[in-house]
Amino acid sequence: MKHVPTRLAAACVAVVLGLSVAASGRQRHGPDWAAAEGEILRHFQTLVRFDTADPPGNETPAAAYLRQTLEHEGIPVQIFTLEPNRPNVVARLKGNGSKRPLLLMGHTDVVNVDPAKWTHPPFSAAREGGYIYGRGTLDDKDSVTTGLMIMLLLKRLDVPLDRDVIFLAEAGEEGNTRVGIQFMVDRHLREIEAEYCLAETGGMVRERGEVRYGTVQTLEKIPRAIDLTARGVSGHGSVPLVGNPVVHLAAAVARVGDWHSTIRLNETTRTYFARLAEISSGAEAQRYRDVLDPEKAAGVDRYFHANDPAKAALLHATASPTIIDGGYRLNVIPSEAVARLDLRILPDDDPAAVLDGVRKTVNDPSVEVAFAPRDVRPGGTSRLETEAFTALEDAVRRHYGAPTLPIMSTGATDMAYLRAKGVQCYGIGPAVDAEDAPKGFGSHSDQERILESELYRFVRFTWDVVVQLAARR
Repeated sequence: MKHVPTRLAAACVAVVLGLSVAASGRQRHGPDWAAAEGEILRHFQTLVRFDTADPPGNETPAAAYLRQTLEHEGIPVQIFTLEPNRPNVVARLKGNGSKRPLLLMGHTDVVNVDPAKWTHPPFSAAREGGYIYGRGTLDDKDSVTTGLMIMLLLKRLDVPLDRDVIFLAEAGEEGNTRVGIQFMVDRHLREIEAEYCLAETGGMVRERGEVRYGTVQTLEKIPRAIDLTARGVSGHGSVPLVGNPVVHLAAAVARVGDWHSTIRLNETTRTYFARLAEISSGAEAQRYRDVLDPEKAAGVDRYFHANDPAKAALLHATASPTIIDGGYRLNVIPSEAVARLDLRILPDDDPAAVLDGVRKTVNDPSVEVAFAPRDVRPGGTSRLETEAFTALEDAVRRHYGAPTLPIMSTGATDMAYLRAKGVQCYGIGPAVDAEDAPKGFGSHSDQERILESELYRFVRFTWDVVVQLAARR
């Protein structure tokens, strides 16, 4: 080894220490959030104004904007495309590799719209009364904007990282996962594989202007479909028949409507109700405690079913009749009638056992009960005892002064495909007023909107989580 003069060695050490202190200082002081708000708004409005409705599906404008913005800052970008106009954007900031990567994920497509029903044009990103209106403001261009800003700020502040931070802006979440997350997991997993993933579907619940609690999605129910097919003898409508398939189908649908599958709690739902009881009072708190008691849970399920169906759906598999098809003219009794059920099962349910439960509930030999084709997502659970969940809890307390409740989503998300590969995924989101969705201001509604101040706070919240998980210790 070549001898290094003591003064030169000391100078080198001083330079290295100086750089380390400077980097840690930038990380400690963090971004200038007041200055950042204008940029957050600009990126957000630009992305919302791109019509990326799915169907038909064309995420190209949003993908091109993201690529241009990231590359302008010197952040490497890759584009992966299965079909024309359905690009997936992947950007990566390298860490020292001492920890496995962190993935930030959002989807650039949005559900389609009927412009005539909108007060503000759906792709205007109009600002009014402290809100920003437009398709995708909550689902999911808030996540896309947040992921973009985190990458830009990490790069500009030169934050040293223990793990790679990856940003995935995916296509097809709303209507065709084959071109998005399935394509990425099946063909390009190495580019997005991570220890932890932050994506959509959680959020902060506001009541009367104050955040009551935060939710973090840690698992989700699995979608399936069931067809009830009633068969019999056709005949003239003027002569009622005992074997009329429409009558048998109607009775079967009614029985399914009152079907209550076996109640089974898991780590997420058990913790959810226990923590909800802690922040509630009176009869409401007692119900949340009772649902944890196997001897009392069935009674609470009946109450939830009538008064709070979203919570009832957390307790067991559910089946909602959504489509009925039978007959072709008024005076003909058809020989066949079909109803389709939207089935949502728990991640660890046995699908065959659930199907058998529906069959026993229908209890009619003239009605066939069978699975129907559907995009079935894989099962998987994210643990609560991880540094990622702890970081989220800490950030919810700091930014919102509220407790964190893990939730199981009754709907489907793209995190399911990553969980099936061992990635610990957590769904997060901005603060939303509890009454917004019932009033028609929620995701997929005709007046979808986000509080502008909560968009900014969500970016700050996510920044803190990412720094806690990824910045060099």
